Amino acid sequence: MSESHQFWMFNDVNLFQVMCPSKLTHHPAAQDGHKVYSKGETIYFTDDPANTLYLIASGKVRILNYSEDGDEVVRAILGKGEMFGELALLGEDKRTEIAEAMDDETMVCSVHTDYLQELMQDDAEFTFKIYKWIGLRMKKMERRIDNLIFKDVRSRLMDFIKEMAQEKGKQTDNGIEVEHFFTHKNLANLIGTSRQTVTTTLNELRDEGLIDFSRRQVIIKKPSAF
Repeated sequence: MSESHQFWMFNDVNLFQVMCPSKLTHHPAAQDGHKVYSKGETIYFTDDPANTLYLIASGKVRILNYSEDGDEVVRAILGKGEMFGELALLGEDKRTEIAEAMDDETMVCSVHTDYLQELMQDDAEFTFKIYKWIGLRMKKMERRIDNLIFKDVRSRLMDFIKEMAQEKGKQTDNGIEVEHFFTHKNLANLIGTSRQTVTTTLNELRDEGLIDFSRRQVIIKKPSAF
């Protein structure tokens, strides 16, 4: 893939509207390139230099930390078209989390923060969109932390399903459908519980007529209940 075409694959996703494709394609020198990672391969570690933002071209990436007790804490699971490492734009000089590929052939493109800051100096609208996106991401993380502290598993799971429906849902005759949904294991990691508890709670919600679900899809049948 040539440098001048490294960002074409984001033309069909919302994030590319934020990343200003017309400018990026005219500045191929600003792009570090792309790299394909295997499942479980680390993209960056805690304390690595923070001077790059990343865009996911294919596959999934999880952002995680480890607690003082050594427990794994998953902060986010991201897919195609989503960005991570964005705190580098806010002055973070070292990574405070780990980024890890979740799928084989996870392709990630990288952009130097120096170049993005150059664009931001020249384009107020671009700057506004970038910071707005970062602000929304940080609010989402704060909300999930609050949920972990103050809400039970059922409430956390329902909030997460509602969030996914708002971001990726499609209204159908059957309800709001969310395709390519998370596995029960990934859901458990994100809301801080066990896979068995997620499965049990999803079954309860289905028995109550609130949702229906299959391997990689959830249908919210009664949105007002969420």
